[in-house]
Amino acid sequence: MNGRTALRWSGYLAFAVAFAIACAFLSNWQFSRNSWREAQLELIAANYDAEPAPLADVIPAGGAFNASDEWQPVILEGSYLADQTVLVRNRAHGGTSAFEVLVPFQTDDGRVFIVDRGWLPPAEDSPEPAAIPAPPSGESTVIVRLRPGEQLPSSGRSAPEGQVPTIHLPLIGETIGTDVIDDAYGLMVSEDPAVTPTPQPLRSPSEDPGPYLSYAIQWILFAVMGFAFIWYMIRTEIRHRREDAEEAAGGESAASARRRRADDRRDRDMQDEDALVEELTAR
Repeated sequence: MNGRTALRWSGYLAFAVAFAIACAFLSNWQFSRNSWREAQLELIAANYDAEPAPLADVIPAGGAFNASDEWQPVILEGSYLADQTVLVRNRAHGGTSAFEVLVPFQTDDGRVFIVDRGWLPPAEDSPEPAAIPAPPSGESTVIVRLRPGEQLPSSGRSAPEGQVPTIHLPLIGETIGTDVIDDAYGLMVSEDPAVTPTPQPLRSPSEDPGPYLSYAIQWILFAVMGFAFIWYMIRTEIRHRREDAEEAAGGESAASARRRRADDRRDRDMQDEDALVEELTAR
């Protein structure tokens, strides 16, 4: 093996190592995403159908929302502030760019909690909903499932008056001019007294574990395939060099030997094709 060959093979190996490192990074990222999704599913399984608890027991006055309480049903007692209703726009429901209806609810202890009552499609002749169903008036008991507030859009997009781009609770508080519980809101489960009509109910969370684990395994296989490909290239080059050396020892030049071997391979391929055609014709 001469110096140029060694340098070339070292380049092959360096490329395979770099490719494997990139694959390992991507595989680890997918494993992390899979772990995150598993934790989400465990939280949904533990909390989604749990017994509703009073809001004050889960988020005490002056306390903060705990991420482990996501999806926990809680009981709100008080009254809706219907005149401060806000729409959150560009929500994917019903195959359209829908709106979710956010209504502040003032609890008996004086706090204001944002309730997501469901979603509305845009009107047929307008990009806005045709009408916004009113919540029950007066004293009400509402059961909701807790969700953490959302971030502001990274694009910096805004929304028309009376609407917000995301369920960013501090922004909603500013929009309605009221201090609200700013780290959690609730997805409506039921209202007492019940009213009709109501916005369309929000879907239950998906139980799909996602493709993350399969993607992680695929990246590992890609890394192995990279080394296998480099091994194949080096092995093929060694075989060709050996054949060239054998032909040279027999008096045939390396170039003519390669041409002859290529012709032999073509002849074998043609023979195989002829045999296949004959077999199909005989049938």
